[in-house]
Amino acid sequence: MANVATTTRWRTRLLFASALLAVPFAATWATDTPASIARLVDAGQFQAADADIAQALNQTGLDTATRDALLFQRERMRRIRYDFSLDADGLKARIRKQVPDLRDDEFRNWDEHGLLERMVIDGRVMYFKRDASNIFRLSAEAAARRAHPAPFDDDPMGVLNDYHREVRSAALQENRSSVLPHRVRITQTLTVDADAVPAGKTVRAWIPYPKPLPGQQDDIRYVSSEPAKHVIAPDAAPMRTAYFEKPAQAGKPTTFSVTYELTLSAQYHAIDPAKVVPAAITTELAPYVAERPPHLVFTEQLRLFSRQVVGNEKNPYRIAQKLFAAVDEIPWAGAREYSTIPNLSDYTLHAGHGDCGQQTMLLIALLRLNGIPARWQSGAIFADHGYNDIHDWGQLYLAPYGWVPMDVTFGRLHPGAQAKPGDDALEWFYLGGLDAWRVAFNSDFGQGFTPAKQSFRSDNVDSQRGEVEWSGGNLYYDQWNYSFDWSPVDSH
Repeated sequence: MANVATTTRWRTRLLFASALLAVPFAATWATDTPASIARLVDAGQFQAADADIAQALNQTGLDTATRDALLFQRERMRRIRYDFSLDADGLKARIRKQVPDLRDDEFRNWDEHGLLERMVIDGRVMYFKRDASNIFRLSAEAAARRAHPAPFDDDPMGVLNDYHREVRSAALQENRSSVLPHRVRITQTLTVDADAVPAGKTVRAWIPYPKPLPGQQDDIRYVSSEPAKHVIAPDAAPMRTAYFEKPAQAGKPTTFSVTYELTLSAQYHAIDPAKVVPAAITTELAPYVAERPPHLVFTEQLRLFSRQVVGNEKNPYRIAQKLFAAVDEIPWAGAREYSTIPNLSDYTLHAGHGDCGQQTMLLIALLRLNGIPARWQSGAIFADHGYNDIHDWGQLYLAPYGWVPMDVTFGRLHPGAQAKPGDDALEWFYLGGLDAWRVAFNSDFGQGFTPAKQSFRSDNVDSQRGEVEWSGGNLYYDQWNYSFDWSPVDSH
């Protein structure tokens, strides 16, 4: 799923773009708006940001939207501190669990080459809490230093295997794009820590719930839940959830769960590039080639990067292949929380790494910039032997094929030591195809819930783990946990 290597070519390309177009933050700062405060937060000037927030909140006649925007910047600083919680000594101690003889000079070398994500907060250098595991994905040199190397716990579908071969074969033989359906039962559980909410107060919880997507996931059937009383959002909800309420009890965790069944199908489109033509941008397609701030903005750096990758190519599918391949070069790494990042696609363009949602958002932005409609999907992935994880992917529109899937995190599939005849045709499986070992909760990002959440979301971009609140406000990820369990359903 990840490219475990340093990304010299990638970094060189981005440094070139950044050098041409970088603009100092200070040139655009003001001191009296939520936007200027957000820039202070992005620059790590938390004390100044907090002082400006306090001053702004004391103004008379402040409207609700502005007040919420100011309060969210204060909450965002808290979340950033939660993500960037290690100083250099703390990070070295964690890395030494796998590299006992870690040297200061090699740590410094990794840091100077941007392989350790860091932020200077009020003059103090703080490191991302997942750097101690990310470094082994981002640097082959670091990976080789591990005292007891173990394989990463990645989805087996990210490596070419017999399943991909079976999907393609079935699609070609049956002359259809939706194949190999299987039915599963899934239980998702959300557990709030004991005493996170005062006893007697109502806890409100939203658990992600699958959307009907013909040919991808069908025949969704609610089975049971805890508590039994629930509200499932309408089929058309872009971010579908099951909603629950339950009073907190002293000294006891508050648990919510939902169980459902659905039929999942793999997809494969045998795309002939010679048949692909530019799509006529109808009213229906227009939103999917448009910018959508804050995460899909056609910045000058994005435009420059696109020109470098696309060159003079005109065929939409060939353009998509070039962009898919370029984003696939970005190594996967564990990500900071999306709610703390002002522009996901721009962040991924410069970070030198990205997780599935960050990679997908960048690819969507690049496709839209080139007039190719693209949109979001997200949910969970799973496999035999207990594997499961949250995951993001997407779709692009190719005329005359229509909407087809894309998963740039799984990326291009390359034949390995067990290559078989015909494997070359599977390289682009995830640009037009999709496995059936995933469930989609969302067909869009950054959309509201039904019923609406009253306080800040823990994730204001995606919805995969759940959301929780009470009358005292939102409960963040350090106050609850979630789980995902599945089993096959006998079709007989």
